[in-house]
Amino acid sequence: MDDDSSDSPQDPAVVQTIALTAGVLLVTAATLHLLGRVFWCQCGSWVPWSWDVWSQHSCQHLIDSYFFTHVLHGVVLYGLLHCIWKSAPRSKRFMVAVLLEAGWELLENCSFIIDRYREATISLGYYGDSISNSLFDIGACALGFILVAHLKLWQSVTFFVATEVLLLLTIRDCLTLNIVMIVYPFDAVRQWQAAF
Repeated sequence: MDDDSSDSPQDPAVVQTIALTAGVLLVTAATLHLLGRVFWCQCGSWVPWSWDVWSQHSCQHLIDSYFFTHVLHGVVLYGLLHCIWKSAPRSKRFMVAVLLEAGWELLENCSFIIDRYREATISLGYYGDSISNSLFDIGACALGFILVAHLKLWQSVTFFVATEVLLLLTIRDCLTLNIVMIVYPFDAVRQWQAAF
């Protein structure tokens, strides 16, 4: 999505945004720790990724299949903030996106949302994210935001749709389906996902 506001790496606002982002990550990690989240998967394996959405490793390592839905969070947040706050420098919109994603990570790791995932989606064994996974999810959102800041609108839409389709084909879940199932679960969809 083309953007007229260009923030150079030497711009004091960009340096401030990087410092604020680091602060948000530290506060998020500390808050998740207070919520009882573990830093890393309790399995003892230090492999940085886990692709099995059906295992105890999902959402416990740095990167998993849902990492890509968080990249799409960044795509969506860039588009929304571009539409409603175009006058703001990109660095400020980036900061808002990071704050929103950090807020989601905190909300996602509250009992209410964990229970909702377990009752409404295929995530029957979901007990929340590890702290490291949550921090990388925030990073994934930032990556998505930065990526589409350098793409044209049609490229951003193509990237979003291609990622959603790829996730549907590989794990039978995607950002759109995840939202639908949290808000209004369909038994037919859950059965289709469980047959994977």
